[in-house]
Amino acid sequence: MNLTVNNQLTLLYDILDEHIAENDGNITEYQQIKRLVQSMMARNAISDHDTLFQHLPEIYNYGFQGEVVQCLTEHIETNKTNIENWLEAIQQAKTET
Repeated sequence: MNLTVNNQLTLLYDILDEHIAENDGNITEYQQIKRLVQSMMARNAISDHDTLFQHLPEIYNYGFQGEVVQCLTEHIETNKTNIENWLEAIQQAKTET
């Protein structure tokens, strides 16, 4: 089953929002973040004029680092401001798609 861009954005939002709410995550979630970003970038699903487009490499890197860091709680805490910005950009992108 292929996810629409809106489905992908919702899933990405939910994962990132949960990371902040619970200050925890797992390797599978970080792998999913990477897959979602890769898919959106490969499909050119997000306009390069969209704020989220600028954040996609950062979000991918967050997912990549999350797979290898020693302390996931610290990784989330370090990126909390970034995650909040990404959530805002995702919400904005969802209204534009």
